[in-house]
Amino acid sequence: MALGRPIFNDNHSGCWVGFMIEDNEFDRKTYIGGSDVAAILGVSPWKSPFLLYQEKIGEHVEEISEAKQKIFARGKRWEPVVIEMLVDELESRGHTVEVVDRNRRYTHPDYDFIKAEIDLELLIDGELVNGEMKTVHPFAAKDWGEQESDEIPVYYAAQVMHGMMVKPRNRTIVAALIGADDLRVHWVNRDQEIIDGILAKELAFWQRVQDRDAPVPETAEDVKWLYAMDGGTVMEADDVFYAMATEFMAHKAQLKNLENVVESQGIKLRCAIGDAATVLYNGKPILTWKNNKPSIKTDWQKAFLQAQEWLRLNSLDNYADELTPLIADNTKTVPGARVLRLKGEK
Repeated sequence: MALGRPIFNDNHSGCWVGFMIEDNEFDRKTYIGGSDVAAILGVSPWKSPFLLYQEKIGEHVEEISEAKQKIFARGKRWEPVVIEMLVDELESRGHTVEVVDRNRRYTHPDYDFIKAEIDLELLIDGELVNGEMKTVHPFAAKDWGEQESDEIPVYYAAQVMHGMMVKPRNRTIVAALIGADDLRVHWVNRDQEIIDGILAKELAFWQRVQDRDAPVPETAEDVKWLYAMDGGTVMEADDVFYAMATEFMAHKAQLKNLENVVESQGIKLRCAIGDAATVLYNGKPILTWKNNKPSIKTDWQKAFLQAQEWLRLNSLDNYADELTPLIADNTKTVPGARVLRLKGEK
């Protein structure tokens, strides 16, 4: 695999720091990137090592929902704004700042399957640093620490260390824009021991990919994907399985009892609250029962059928008939979910 042109040290010492990735090599199945690291380490809230492995061998394709696509697009649109806010913030603190590069992709010198895209490269007071830009929902603000600290979510910290492994720098500045105006600046220092550990994990994971040796399924999503359909066969349980199933039944019964208790207590609390929005105890809020903001929902199937009927009523039958195949084109059969039911459950 061609590595692309070499990149030399930005301080003009002539030392090698990485290869720029050519665009025609940007196939995520062929390499480990920064967004893969948290899953490999088992700290990703979104993906397990098992599902990442399945993606790398081409067996699993992540479905990007329209909502997720909007999140990605919004993040890209906000990136220049976050960069401008970061530069302004640093300059207001008396730093000299120069944007050196943006969204450059690099390849590890020793392993061409380890790559990183660096959001931003800055020259701050004469020091070259990597930069990561993040847009954060206000509900997730609690996961981010105070200004200037290195307290960022562990899944982003893994990505940052991976970036400093591929594009060697002593520090990475992470700018997190929470909401529209709360910019938090964090610094993450290079930790070679952590980087060495990450590299070892990545090499072991990639060897699994080459050997077609899947990690053990660990999450409900893993099992759901692996065994989506039953084979219609009957399995005879051994004593170990029977004991495990019995324990499962007992826990499920306890959970059901707790759910009933919670539901009953919730009804009593709501009756006591009435139309109040907030409940205080000794002057401090302990409960709220408020309406969420109204949401707008469209019944697209009903709207489609009404549009088709409107065309017919207005003597536009040809157009109405042309709409019919659209329903078939956008209709798919979804396999029924496999439900783990206890004997006697309905």
